[in-house]
Amino acid sequence: MIAFVRSYSIMPGKTPDAVAFAHKIKKHAKEKHGFEVNLIMPIGGNPNRIAFVSTAPSLAELEGDMDKMGADAEWQTLIAGNAGNVIPGSVHDEIWRYL
Repeated sequence: MIAFVRSYSIMPGKTPDAVAFAHKIKKHAKEKHGFEVNLIMPIGGNPNRIAFVSTAPSLAELEGDMDKMGADAEWQTLIAGNAGNVIPGSVHDEIWRYL
């Protein structure tokens, strides 16, 4: 099992907008593609971050899922609409494997 985690730092004063956007992304991923996306925020450290976490059975399936999302014009529009909530250069992707 593979976990994909995308996180970013939220612009000052934009936390409510960033959280509302994250819920739109979660809903779109589930309704249009059947992907379950979990939303998480840190309790300690820098609290002005948000992360999207999803899982796939294998790297190949993760790649296929990412290709589907990348080809989705509505997804691209949603992502572009979030630019004002994200500190430039703070997006960080990680791929983890379950043990």
